[in-house]
Amino acid sequence: MADGTARLPPAVRAGEDRFGAPREFLNGRFTCKVSARDTNGALCIYDTYRFRPGGPPQHVHFAQDEWFLILEGEFKFQVGNETLVLQAGDSILGPRGVPHAFRSMTETARMMIAFQPAGTMEAFFAAELLDPLSREFKELSRQHGMDVVGPPLGA
Repeated sequence: MADGTARLPPAVRAGEDRFGAPREFLNGRFTCKVSARDTNGALCIYDTYRFRPGGPPQHVHFAQDEWFLILEGEFKFQVGNETLVLQAGDSILGPRGVPHAFRSMTETARMMIAFQPAGTMEAFFAAELLDPLSREFKELSRQHGMDVVGPPLGA
């Protein structure tokens, strides 16, 4: 700004999206809380609401760490060879280069997900919803720095 102060991003209220455009993706709604545009690409954070059990296929990020904080419900995670069940207050890191997947285990659930660096995750979540087992989903993942390496986690 002209007076030398940086323009800060606005507060994002509970249940709202940073840009007023929450996304439906796989089994839930994703609301952006911190955008890559706010951090010069260093970070993006999503609040995710899960409407039914399920999750993405096992995947690996080539250049991003993915961090999860469980807010409500119960989630099963596989990171590398380790499988854990996490509940509200628990967190786990999916380091770049390590295959990981998760599955919401309860009818409704909620967790925060952070990507560092942000990469093109916002564009990935804005894409048309595809069957996560399809070749098109695998190609979309590759376009955004990920590789699908296995099926979604079972119950």
